[in-house]
Parts: sequence; structure tokens; C-alpha cells
Amino acid sequence: MIRNKILLFFGIAMLLTGCGAEDKNKEERRTSTRKLSFDSVRGIKYFEVKRRFSSGLSFNEMGFQQEPTWVIQFHSNDSILAWSPQKLKMQGFHLHYDHGDVYNFAKEWFRIKTISKDSLQMQRLNLVKKEISKDIRSDVNITYYSDDYIRKVLKTTAAQLQKPTAADTAYIRQLAAKANRNPTNRDSLLAARQPVKFAALSNMIRVEKLSSVDKLNGKTEAYDYLYPRYRIWITRAYDNFGYEFSVFADADGKLILGSYGNVQPENIAARKKTLEAIINVYLQNLLKITPGSTLGIPHASEINLLISGVKGNK
Repeated sequence: MIRNKILLFFGIAMLLTGCGAEDKNKEERRTSTRKLSFDSVRGIKYFEVKRRFSSGLSFNEMGFQQEPTWVIQFHSNDSILAWSPQKLKMQGFHLHYDHGDVYNFAKEWFRIKTISKDSLQMQRLNLVKKEISKDIRSDVNITYYSDDYIRKVLKTTAAQLQKPTAADTAYIRQLAAKANRNPTNRDSLLAARQPVKFAALSNMIRVEKLSSVDKLNGKTEAYDYLYPRYRIWITRAYDNFGYEFSVFADADGKLILGSYGNVQPENIAARKKTLEAIINVYLQNLLKITPGSTLGIPHASEINLLISGVKGNK
């Protein structure tokens, strides 16, 4: 939620009595623009162990999960190393100072809140035209622990610390129960962290899970489970056809027709009948359907299908 800041204007008398406070505020603003020094933590390897919303949870009501994955190491006051899953090594990035406590590295913006040899606290920021978003996109609170602190003090591993908490599980159980009570109500659904799975029971049908990842346009890997899409081919169909529509997949794997785009009013009933026939005759009989789940908890979710049918044996 974007909160409006209300500016209070004081009269001349208040200005005269507030000169000392004004001088102090100017000094605080001047001090806050100083670049941070990373000399004391240079060379320490930090593992991201928590990524939370301000609620303290890793999930939001949509089912989006914040996953801690980063490994970083300050190399100097203007350079940083970060683990590259693609190259399987620590990769160097320029540590760009912007203003206050805001920095950029690896094409991401962060507010660095606290620094110590044991831990770091950061806030990931989303910027639109150089303005920091004041909505959920910047509600990302990150905790790093040093390798030594994890092994020698906590006596555990980063992988253990990165796991969802009991509070996360309780929250997902609550959301899943709501979704399962209202499997065709979009306002009650959450995206499945492990989306619906289809397994063909006949050579008449083939299914491909599509990817929506487009990092240049801001679509990360999360889009693939927030908005799952599948392409389905059916041979030996009753006729040649091609449709795109959504279905609600309930916790038992039953598919229920959702939305199906713009259709002329006089054709709605016929289109609905056709799509329901495709679902009930082909999809429910030719596919083994595993419902979507989050943290191992099955629940109703909505998915999008692009279906093509070919008549005869083609």
C-alpha cells in the first residue's frame, strides 16, 4: 500500500524556536549520505538465510514465496562477489553507491541496514523511474549470516536455515483450506508452489509445461508457478480445434472450466458446452492429474491451457 506522506508547515514563531532542531536535522541528513565502509567485513562469505515480508512470513496471500538464495562477499568498498548458479562460482560486480544507504549490484537495488562480521540486514528495493516503490515489490527483508557464524556458533547449515518456518506452514494450511472450500473463487485461491502436474495415460495426448520467464520485462521464475501455462495436443479428436482457456484444478485433481476469453454473447453457451466436453471427455480420461501443492499441502489453483485437437490419425 502506498502511503501518502503529510507535510506539516509551521508558522514563523515555530521556525524561530526550532533553529537548533533544524541544524541537527541538516547534520543528520548530511551524515546519512555518507558511503558505508565495508573494510571490517571484507572477505567474509555471507549466506542469505532469510527473506521475509514485513509480516515475518516467506509467503504472501497469492502464494508467492520469497526464497533466500544469495551468497555474497565484499571484495572492496566498491566491489562485491556474488555466487553465480550458472557459472558455479563467485562472480564480481561493481558495488554502486546511490544515496543514503542504497546500493546496486548484480542489477538489483538494496538498502543496507546493518553490517557486522556475523550478519547483514538488507532490504531489496524495486525502482520505477528512479523512485523506490512503496508497495509489496520493496517489502523484501533479507538476512545474511557469515559462514563462520553458521558453522561455529549456530552449528548448522545455510540450507537448514533457509527452510520455510512453522509459521509459514501454518499460514499455507490456512490459505489452502480457504482455497479448497471455494475452488472456483479466484479471490480464495493461491498459486501452487508446485503447480499442477499432468501425466499422459494415452498416446492420444501430449502435455508441455510452458515457461513465462522474461527477465528483460521483469518476469522472473516465479511467473511459472504464479501463472502456470500448459500446451496440450490431442490426436484422433472428434474435429480440428484450438482453444485457450483457464481451469480450476481442485485438491482432488478435478478440472472445472474457468474463463475463456472474449466470445460473442450468442456463442457463450455453445463455447462453454464445447470446452466442458473437452475437459470431461479428453483431459479427465486421458491424463493423470496431480493437484498443485505448496509445502506438500494440496490445494485448488487456477491454470491456463492452450489446447489443439487434430481429427483422425494425424
